[in-house]
Amino acid sequence: MCEHPDMIAPRAAVPEDAAELVRLRRLMFRAMTGRAVSGSWERDAEVTARRQLTGPRARLAGFVVPGDEAGAPHLAACALGTIEERLPSPSHPAGRFGFVFNVCTDPRYRGRGCARATTQALLGWFAEQGVTRVDLHATDDAEPLYRSLGFAEHSTALSLVLPSGPGVP
Repeated sequence: MCEHPDMIAPRAAVPEDAAELVRLRRLMFRAMTGRAVSGSWERDAEVTARRQLTGPRARLAGFVVPGDEAGAPHLAACALGTIEERLPSPSHPAGRFGFVFNVCTDPRYRGRGCARATTQALLGWFAEQGVTRVDLHATDDAEPLYRSLGFAEHSTALSLVLPSGPGVP
């Protein structure tokens, strides 16, 4: 399991993986922040993942590697992404951009190539969908993996966090 990326066969994520995808997402946030980040967001994330992974025109795509340890079925790793369709441009005639997020490996399986295998599967899927650029945010620990897959700085991005709450869509 996950011993060599070329020998790992990730499978497409399905709605039934939603709870495990959220578990891995929680582990990812814990690794990023150093603290537990449980809360109501988990229930909402599971509902959203299940909905967005459903149907022929699903908004969310991902690849997973099942865990092989005894006990309850679980996922060893995942890589999730979405496609955004923008207006076409000279450098991106299809106007399709990918965004990778939620790349996470359960600590029991780290260092075995699972993140590489799931991310490569997701990048292959993006290419099949006509995506011409893929973006992501990398932690310092994950940056070498993404650079080895061909990612490089693109531009300086500015972000604005909008308020959320009742009455805000």
